[in-house]
Amino acid sequence: MRVLILMGSFRPNGNTATFLKPFIETLKSMEAEVEYITLADKKISPCDACWKCQDVFDGYGCPKNDYMQDIFKEVLKADCLILATPIYTWYCTPPMKAMLDRFYGMNKYYGREPGPCLWEGKKVGIVATCGYELEYGISPFEDGIKRLCEHSHLEYIGKIGIRDYDNMIALRDGEAKKKAVDFAKVVFEKCTK
Repeated sequence: MRVLILMGSFRPNGNTATFLKPFIETLKSMEAEVEYITLADKKISPCDACWKCQDVFDGYGCPKNDYMQDIFKEVLKADCLILATPIYTWYCTPPMKAMLDRFYGMNKYYGREPGPCLWEGKKVGIVATCGYELEYGISPFEDGIKRLCEHSHLEYIGKIGIRDYDNMIALRDGEAKKKAVDFAKVVFEKCTK
C-alpha cells in the first residue's frame, strides 16, 4: 500500500508536521510505503483555465512546466492521498489550493469529447491543524474535499484535526498522538480491504 502525503504547511517543523509524525510512523510500522511531498517549497503555478488538459486522455496534459507534473506521477502511483494542512481562513494554505485547482487535469470531463477520470478510485483523507474549534475551523475545507472526491470518483475516508492555540502544548499530550495513530490504522484498513 502506498500513501502520498501532500503537505501544505509553510513550516517544516510546525504544528501540522508535528501532528503527522506519529501518523507516518504508524503507517510505516504496518509496512505501508509513505511518500511525503512538501508544497510550499515547490513551484506550483495557479490554474488559468486554458482547458488544454481536457483533450489529453493518456496523461496529465497541463502545458505548465512546474512541479505539478511530478505530483501527477506520484498521485497515479498512490493508493491514498493525505492532504495535510494548517487551516487559514477556513481553508487550506495557498500552495495546497493551487495544487487542488490544478488537479482539474485529472478529470477529462470538459474537452471536445468526454474522457476518463485518471485518478478514479483513489482514497483521500485530511490531516489538519487550526486555531478555531475543530468543526468550525476544518469543516469548510472538508466540505470542499468531499465535493472534489464526489466529482472525481475518489473515496473520502475521513479526517483528523487538532486545535492548537497554545504554542503546541495541545500537540504534546497523548490525545493528539492517539488521534494520529488511530487515523493511520483507519487509513491502512480502508486501503487494504
